[in-house]
Amino acid sequence: MSESERLDLVKDFVAREILGRESLLDSLADAPLALYERFAETGLMNWWVSKEHGGLGLGLEESVRIVSELAYGDAGVAFTLFLPVLTTSMVGWYGSEELKEKFLGPLVARRGFCATLGSEHEAGSELARISTTVRRDGDTLVLDGTKAFSTSTDFARFLVVIARSADDPARYTAVAVPRDAPGLRVDKRWDVIGMRASATYQVSFSDCRVPGDNALNGNGLRLLEIGLNASRILIAASALGVARRIRDVCMEYARTKSLKGAPLVKDGVFGGRLGQFEMQIDVMANQCLAAARAYDATAARPDAARVLLRQGAQKSALTAKMFCGQTAWQIASTASEMFGGIGYTHDMVIGKLLRDVRHASIIEGGDDVLRDLVYQRFVVPAAKRT
Repeated sequence: MSESERLDLVKDFVAREILGRESLLDSLADAPLALYERFAETGLMNWWVSKEHGGLGLGLEESVRIVSELAYGDAGVAFTLFLPVLTTSMVGWYGSEELKEKFLGPLVARRGFCATLGSEHEAGSELARISTTVRRDGDTLVLDGTKAFSTSTDFARFLVVIARSADDPARYTAVAVPRDAPGLRVDKRWDVIGMRASATYQVSFSDCRVPGDNALNGNGLRLLEIGLNASRILIAASALGVARRIRDVCMEYARTKSLKGAPLVKDGVFGGRLGQFEMQIDVMANQCLAAARAYDATAARPDAARVLLRQGAQKSALTAKMFCGQTAWQIASTASEMFGGIGYTHDMVIGKLLRDVRHASIIEGGDDVLRDLVYQRFVVPAAKRT
């Protein structure tokens, strides 16, 4: 199957399974697993996992196009389907061969999900302050603590948990944990205001024991930072998809809305705004694809794992997420004003799209956090960086 054929498959899935079902997907109903199972029937589930472990091994550049189409239909669906890239990237780059065989192969074969647990209430964006601990007890690792936000955990096949060493508070470990591990408890599902087709949970660990070789190789915080490169680029792509949908919703509305006796599409102010949208969407797409190509170039290197450890967060991933999140929010905010009072009701999809797109500037590092990261890593002279 060619790239264009795969993209047509995604577009057909969105048209058949998502568009027109906005009320259901926005209802915070049980996670729509049946819809995800139908996506799996396309053969594209976990499309980025390497062929070695049963996946298609698609690169991030093609992933940007896939995610943009999925998010055109629903950002929550897109988020749920691409977010495992964060977890599988860490395991794929830094797990032992045994660990990769144990988790990645079955994930693809059984068309499942996985999740990453990093953030906590008290630590917030300062992940170095997390309090979840891991300690070694003979041949096992023991986890204790609570994680605040983790998407898809309840129906995931396995998790990667970022924890602080109980013996050395300065050391952090990423640990692969089966979903059915004793001592793992899903406390609640969060009532989020957007992307309600996804499911995000608070999770607790109490004397949760896993084999000692389930730890990934390297500093857990650094591995998380590396994994976030791919998912941040795809969050930017989801903002692009929502922005494209907003543009089209505006055009549909303008064809039937009359202003001063003429269709709104003939109005110069409306035309100027939509022209601005199109310019912004084009730049968003270019930024996402450029960041994806930079990531793919690194991933293709034989020493990619070592290079990524040295780089950590990639500048293009950070800037793509910030730019696309901010720009899509501008588009959504401006567009919502065009609908007047009806746009402030649940009768029009524009309100849902506005709530959905806000995620891009909040999750996986809010904009203020990422601005500071860009400043410290890429603006401050190297000799003066902490």
